[in-house]
Amino acid sequence: MISNLLERRRRVTGRNTLLFYDEPLEIVRGEDVWLIDAEGRRYLDVYNNVPQVGHCHPHVVDALCRQAREINIHTRYLHEEMVRYAERLTALFDDPLSTAILTCTGTEANELALRIARHLSGHTGIIVSDFSYHGNSLTLAQATTGLPAPEALAPHVRAVPIPDMHMHEGEDPEAVGQAYARHVEEAVRSLQTAGFGVSALLFDTLFSTEGLPAVPGNFVALAAAAVRDAGGFYIADEVQPGFGRTGEGMWGYSLHGTIPDFVTMGKPMGNGHPLAGMVTSEEIINRFAEDSLYFNTFGGNPVSAAVGNAVLDVIENQGLIENARVQGKYVQERLRELMVRHEKVAAVRGRGLFFGLELVEDRQSRKPDAAYTKRVVNMMKDEGVLISRVGPGDNVLKMRPPITFQQEHADLLVSTLDKVLTKAGGQA
Repeated sequence: MISNLLERRRRVTGRNTLLFYDEPLEIVRGEDVWLIDAEGRRYLDVYNNVPQVGHCHPHVVDALCRQAREINIHTRYLHEEMVRYAERLTALFDDPLSTAILTCTGTEANELALRIARHLSGHTGIIVSDFSYHGNSLTLAQATTGLPAPEALAPHVRAVPIPDMHMHEGEDPEAVGQAYARHVEEAVRSLQTAGFGVSALLFDTLFSTEGLPAVPGNFVALAAAAVRDAGGFYIADEVQPGFGRTGEGMWGYSLHGTIPDFVTMGKPMGNGHPLAGMVTSEEIINRFAEDSLYFNTFGGNPVSAAVGNAVLDVIENQGLIENARVQGKYVQERLRELMVRHEKVAAVRGRGLFFGLELVEDRQSRKPDAAYTKRVVNMMKDEGVLISRVGPGDNVLKMRPPITFQQEHADLLVSTLDKVLTKAGGQA
């Protein structure tokens, strides 16, 4: 019984540990884009970006089991699997991003990038967006602006607004990007005046927590230039956008016309196995290593490396970046049809197979309708389709399925959304 399992969980993990949906699900099995609950009901998974190449992909599972039967040990011994994975991974980046440090979580990866940036810049200041999340360490909690946290925003952190062309319709994108880049320049000056200086600009390359805004193409490059001019570094967080999800290459940073100094990754790297990492230049790694004996006991262990190699195999062999492009274009075209029939749908957001619907009280005021959005998410679950919500107004339906997602899955998603948007009280 779910009620009994829920109560047991609350007893041993705390009454406020996070669960999806008003009536939580007990999920026991996964197959590609499907999740199966304890009663055998199948749900189309249009939310979880952890199983990037589909839940329990046989090739990935076989690689994990095969290596686990041989040896699993830390990286202070030589092992072919780890070196081969690092070689394959770094080959996917632009120069000078050529050197990897593997970790277990995205939090560790972001923490390490910030640590190196602080050390090499000689500064402590950090710039993030004004509605972001990059991890749950103390350092990152003090820079979190998009989730509740007991830690106040640290004195050495500045938060800047992110431009969204959905909110600047009809305006010149380049001018909008320049205007918002001035907020970054102001944050740089503020940190310098306060004596912190600037160590890093940390941005999710799709601004996922921010609600997938339509960011002008020049904004991130201008922001990164302002930080670099002050002696800092640009860290691109690819935990959610990376590994082909945008359908426009392997990494979200390619959308912004500038190459980061650090790229951090997590979740999708291991398709459900805890694998994460940071990639930067050889020069940066070597300068840091001169002063730091850094190691990570489990980061890059042979089992994790075998899993990482298998995920890359599947992305390449099944043409999943192209699939994300084709299916992403198709699903967004289908979602735009909903704008014709539902007045509460204000915009279709996202890139590739990371997309969303902005839901509002009415299009004239564009006031976020968080209650309606939450109702839609829970009703979709009842209809057998799993999605979530995100954004400063908690009013953007968040959808990021495995990138094996196909046209028939998109059709099921859109037809179910059409029905639920009406039932929830939003038909025009």
